[in-house]
Amino acid sequence: MRKFIFYIFFANFLMFNAVATNIKIDHEINTSFQCKFEKIIIKNAEYNYKVFTSDEIENENLNNFEIISKRPNDLIINGLSSFLSDPENLEVKIVNTDVVLFKGLDKNKNYSESGIINRKSGELVHEITRDINSETTEKDITFYDCKETNKNV
Repeated sequence: MRKFIFYIFFANFLMFNAVATNIKIDHEINTSFQCKFEKIIIKNAEYNYKVFTSDEIENENLNNFEIISKRPNDLIINGLSSFLSDPENLEVKIVNTDVVLFKGLDKNKNYSESGIINRKSGELVHEITRDINSETTEKDITFYDCKETNKNV
């Protein structure tokens, strides 16, 4: 639970700071990860931030999660979702030595996906928010443990 609260706080802190600049790519990287699903937190009409572990719910591991960044503002995220794989959707792109932070919104600003990966520890948090403009907003917050498989920095 502490990890969850830390990541939410850290992600929000970075998001608030990122809103001012939106894009800050300090490092060029080209790296791949294999990520093991750990847990998901679901908030919808049925569940109110209920936690499900890998024993309780079926979810895919990420066998080829890839991050490519090039200065000054190019960031490509592959293998996490088809939405994030389209660079046109990414509005927030932060890359430094330890953390990669990204957020995408659809054109109607009613669907978003964001993620943060700690490159040192391999912890990845992926958040999907649906129906942002309604009172019945839904969220899926998925946690992964990642190991680098290919690193070209």
